[in-house]
Amino acid sequence: MNGLGFETPWALAGLLLMLVPLLRSSLPATSYPWLAMLPADPLSQWLALLIRVLGMAAIAALFLGWSGIHLKERNIERIGHGAHIVLLLDRSSSMDNTFAGTTPGTTGEQSKADAARRLLSEFVDNRPHDLLGVAAYSTSPLFVMPLTENKKAVHAAIDATAMPALAYTNISKGLGMALSFFDQQPMQGSRIILLVSDGAAVIDPDSEAALRVAFKQQQVRLYWLFLRTDNSPGIFALPEDARDDNAQAMPERYLHLFFSSLQIPYQAYEAENPTAMQKAIADINRLEQLPLHYRETIPKQDLSAACYRWLALFIACLLGLKLCEASKV
Repeated sequence: MNGLGFETPWALAGLLLMLVPLLRSSLPATSYPWLAMLPADPLSQWLALLIRVLGMAAIAALFLGWSGIHLKERNIERIGHGAHIVLLLDRSSSMDNTFAGTTPGTTGEQSKADAARRLLSEFVDNRPHDLLGVAAYSTSPLFVMPLTENKKAVHAAIDATAMPALAYTNISKGLGMALSFFDQQPMQGSRIILLVSDGAAVIDPDSEAALRVAFKQQQVRLYWLFLRTDNSPGIFALPEDARDDNAQAMPERYLHLFFSSLQIPYQAYEAENPTAMQKAIADINRLEQLPLHYRETIPKQDLSAACYRWLALFIACLLGLKLCEASKV
C-alpha cells in the first residue's frame, strides 16, 4: 500500500457500498407454497454467488477509479553493466572539416564532428545502464549535460554540439571540466573520460600538475579517440628531425606521452576515417562492461483507466447474465 496514492481519497468511502450485494439479492423473489418441493439447483446457486461477486467488483472498480488511484513515483536499485562516462568533444574549427582536411560541402563527405556525433549516438544506444555526461571545449570549456541516465537528454546534448566551432583548442580546461563531473559522485562502476579530438595543444606545467592530482583523486579511466587528418602526424609518430621533438612542434605526441605518464588506465586510438572510428568505439564498448549499481526512477503510473476498463467488463458480464435469465411464464 506504500506505493499506492489517491487523487481524491474521499471517494474510497464509496467502497462501503460493496456490502449492498451481500445484503440484498439481485434475483427477483418468487412465491412457492413449499420450498421443499423445489429440486436442488447447484448451477443457480453458483450463478447467484457470481452475480454478487461481480456486483461487488463493479462497485469497487467504480470508486477506485473515482479516487484517482495511482502508483507513486519510486526509485528502484538495479545492477547492470556499465560505467559513469563523460564524453569530451573537441569543438575547434578543424573538426568541421573532413578526414581529408577539406570542407564537407566540396566533397560530399561527412565532417569529423558529424561522424563523431553519429557514432557517439550509437555508442549511447548500446550502453543502457550507463550514466553519461557531455562536455566540449575549444577556446573555453563548454558544459553541455551532467551525468544522467536519461538517454534522450544525452542524445540532445550530443546534437547540441553541432554549433559553429571556434578556432582554438584549450584541452587542459576541457579535461578539468570533464573531471569535475565526478565530484560528489559515488564510486560505483568505472569512471571514464572519452576524449574525441583531431588535435592537441601544449599544456602548461601548472595545468599538468593540477590534472595529475585530479586524475589520481577521481580514479578515472581515459580513452583518447584521435581523429587524424590525412597526411598529418599521428600521436604515435616519431620526428624525423630531433629538433622537432618538442611539444610545440608535435603537440599530439606530447599529449599522448603526458596521458601515458598519469599512471591511470589509458588507451589511445587513432582513426583516419569513420570506419576506423567505429571500430575504436566498439572496442571501448566491449572493454567497459563492469557491474554497475544504479537507481532507476519509475514515474507515477495512473491506474484509474484500468479500473474503468474492469468496470466495463464487470457490467458486460452482469448484462450477459441478465439476458440469460429465464422469463416467468
